[in-house]
Amino acid sequence: MKVVFHPAFHTVYSSDPAAAAGRMEAVLAGLGPGCERVEPEPAAAADLLRAHSAAHLEHVRRLGLYEIAALAAGGAIRAAEIGMREPCFAAIRPPGHHASRDSCWGFCFFNNMAVAVLALAGRGLARRVHILDFDLHYGDGTENILGSRPGISIHNPAAAGRGSYLEEIERTLAGVEAEAIGVSAGFDNHLEDWGGLLATEDYRAIGAMVRRAAKRLGAGCFALLEGGYNHDVLGENVRAFLEGLEAG
Repeated sequence: MKVVFHPAFHTVYSSDPAAAAGRMEAVLAGLGPGCERVEPEPAAAADLLRAHSAAHLEHVRRLGLYEIAALAAGGAIRAAEIGMREPCFAAIRPPGHHASRDSCWGFCFFNNMAVAVLALAGRGLARRVHILDFDLHYGDGTENILGSRPGISIHNPAAAGRGSYLEEIERTLAGVEAEAIGVSAGFDNHLEDWGGLLATEDYRAIGAMVRRAAKRLGAGCFALLEGGYNHDVLGENVRAFLEGLEAG
């Protein structure tokens, strides 16, 4: 499987947990031997402006985070493009699902998923996209940017139990009609992370569900790293998800 990554993502660009030293090393350590790394380029301003206002781009620039955030958004676009041919994962940071059109919070600056989905539409690759966001936290920024857009569906699972959480994802994917499935893959709902809900094997199951749905639809599928803050388990959780996404 192709994994989009750039060495610049090792940079500790702020003091928040998503930017912590060792986090990306943990992710990369979890990648299987069959993973092929692909380096992205920064997203162009035109791609960012599909999702965000010019004032927001300037705000991120004033924070001194424009370059790394644009590189993450560019990684998301690259993963989405590859994902139309084969499953792809973007090991990127900063994360993005709390970034709205005109504002951001929660360790996010540009909304990587929204930028990628709108890039697919702008390039004529996919206009109907389903987004699964299994991060512990609700993807309010993605909803803000894409929630009212025709052809886009967004699912933030809300079930409180492991079994019901997986059943909710499977049930929702069974009813999806889309040309691509994008996953905001946050691993902070793990039993040993902030959420304390999902086991490592559950991420493998989720990956397999996404791939089966994509095969049923003849659709593309891609995933973008969001949360996940326990470095001791992050790599194995990423590996489990990718194994499921690859095997289907």
